[in-house]
Amino acid sequence: MTKILVIEDAQPLRKDIVEMLTFEGFEVIGAENGLIGVESALETHPDLIICDIMMPELDGYGVLERLRQEPATRTTPFVFLTARTDRSDIRQGMDMGAEDYLTKPFAASELLSTVRAQLRKREIFDQMSHQRLDELRDSIILSLPHELRTPLTSILGFSDILMVDAFVMEPKRVAELAHYINNAALRLYRLIENYLFYAQIELLLTDSQRIEVIRQSMTEDPVVIIQDQAITGAQTIGRENDLHVGTLDTATVRIADEYLKKIVEELVDNAFKFSESGQPVVVSGQVSGDVYVLSVTDHGRGMSAEQIAEIGAYMQFDRRIYEQQGSGLGLIISKRLAELHGGSMTIQSVPGQQTTIYAALPLA
Repeated sequence: MTKILVIEDAQPLRKDIVEMLTFEGFEVIGAENGLIGVESALETHPDLIICDIMMPELDGYGVLERLRQEPATRTTPFVFLTARTDRSDIRQGMDMGAEDYLTKPFAASELLSTVRAQLRKREIFDQMSHQRLDELRDSIILSLPHELRTPLTSILGFSDILMVDAFVMEPKRVAELAHYINNAALRLYRLIENYLFYAQIELLLTDSQRIEVIRQSMTEDPVVIIQDQAITGAQTIGRENDLHVGTLDTATVRIADEYLKKIVEELVDNAFKFSESGQPVVVSGQVSGDVYVLSVTDHGRGMSAEQIAEIGAYMQFDRRIYEQQGSGLGLIISKRLAELHGGSMTIQSVPGQQTTIYAALPLA
């Protein structure tokens, strides 16, 4: 049964609301002030909270602030009751995370309409969250074993050779096989890290409260991060001469340093991975309106419109995506990170000629 918590210090009004909602088949809990309301919410985990603003002990704003700090009630729909009609008062509640408000006095039909609308929204949100997590789980189960097997095969094969023949091999050959094993292990490590990172992002995208917190993070100087990460990526695969760092504007960008590093890392890695040695990779960052646009251009294989469209599809772990030119898990991570911060990622590509990826991130 759907559970609703009503926090209202005026006993007659609280009694009327409880009776109306009970008559409609809801399980209703009443609380006579804000402190008791917070305790009741944390104890009973209601599906919806209806709360007065002006109350002794703890007002409605204080109730909302406390409950939004608790994991159990962070996303619980919250409706304010208010006798105030001042827009600034209403706006304050909405800015703090309230979903709706009812102005006193209100009719029973208004109350029931508001309650049902919020419960429908919550049901849709829950269904989408469950669907997203189910698809994520199924995708990982289907593709992860295949992705892990490739580097594992190299590790097992080369280590087996060393175990059998190391004592009769030249030191140079032993070092060569050890290098192959190390490269495969590093590839496996990064693959696992990216799978976990992607799963973490998908979980974050189902939590509106955490998204709001994340979007408060800032990078005051993206120039240093972009330069350092691009150079590191080029050095990792021995293509320092192919890297060209273009114009980099200075601005405060609304994204944490570590997330910006990850975007640059993945986009630069993708550009080198799908272009030949000797072909240039150009990295730049420019302010355009209210966004900072990071762009990475390579002159490699390119992508078709169909391949670009599939990068935006949800089933990102499908094996066929990994086999396509110019795409992979790194692009999906970059796209999701940009979206997580209120930005976007777009791709312009000419098959067989070049690809440019643009990550637009909001300015502070």
